[in-house]
Amino acid sequence: MYHFLPPITDRKIRFALVGCGRIAQNHFAAIKHHSDRAELVGVCDIDPAALAAAVETTGATPYASLKEMLASCDADTFILTTPSGLHPEQAIQVAKAGRHVVTEKPMATRWQDGKKMVAACDEAGVRLFVVKQNRRNATLQLLKKAIEKKRFGKIYMVNLNVFWTRPQSYYDQGAWRGRWEYDGGAFMNQASHYVDLIDWLIGPLESLHAYTATLERDIEAEDTGVVNMKWRSGALGSMNVTMLTYPKNLEGSITILGEKGTVRVGGVAVNEVQHWEFAEPDPDDEKVKEASYETTSVYGFGHPLYYDNVINVLRGEAEPETDGREGLKSLETIIAIYLSARDGKRVALPLDY
Repeated sequence: MYHFLPPITDRKIRFALVGCGRIAQNHFAAIKHHSDRAELVGVCDIDPAALAAAVETTGATPYASLKEMLASCDADTFILTTPSGLHPEQAIQVAKAGRHVVTEKPMATRWQDGKKMVAACDEAGVRLFVVKQNRRNATLQLLKKAIEKKRFGKIYMVNLNVFWTRPQSYYDQGAWRGRWEYDGGAFMNQASHYVDLIDWLIGPLESLHAYTATLERDIEAEDTGVVNMKWRSGALGSMNVTMLTYPKNLEGSITILGEKGTVRVGGVAVNEVQHWEFAEPDPDDEKVKEASYETTSVYGFGHPLYYDNVINVLRGEAEPETDGREGLKSLETIIAIYLSARDGKRVALPLDY
């Protein structure tokens, strides 16, 4: 297969982070959580105020540019929490410098760019991790296990809802937000963790048909959309997404209807098991109540658990849960949604062979 840099077993894994905005705080906290095995040695941002705040939070060495950071910082792994459209170019730069890459979702805003990132990291022998922290949520882990144990029998129908709100002021925080090149819209940015569940839980899609709209926000991309889907297994389903819910985030949910089971995981961000019913009992049924958790954040609590896997992989103790190829699966679905909405027709998957 691919030959990667040797594992790091005799010291802490050194991380550096590029792009000290909103989501960077989750990464800072996750690395601190694993301070016995990992350390943050550098932070980088082109905004001096954001950079100063990151240094104050972490005590890491500041850098004004990625180029300077790659030349002077001895980090093993570079974390990209920059605008999504910048991830490909930056990931390729980091890979060519012989460092591992952790990129926030979505890994890219264009299908070809995502594939180039994977190829560059393969060529350089470095790891590419795509952040999918929601997979680590206790509710979804329980659901994944039920599917792996084939408790549903044949899955007939799947529905996903993301009914959130993002005011205009959210998009106005940065000129890149809601732009096709750098961000994409509700499917690409806010709902991408839910798009990830389509393949990770249910399996590969055969085709989809989508409508998207920019109904209210002053942005290039969509604030609302709907998709009908058919899986290769024969299951049918739909996904409904909007950032216009009044007056606050209402629901992030997945419902699965099968031959021998019905499950709905809902709440604001798939944090509550609201229905759990199977024909055959299983010890996991006892874990349902404790899997649900209170959350004030749509990010969930998965970043520390996600980093546990990243650190274990770099130490040579595990296989990656979400590498670049796994990241490409949800990117492919999102691109298919955009192509379908643009051209007004069904799009078959995979996009290419």
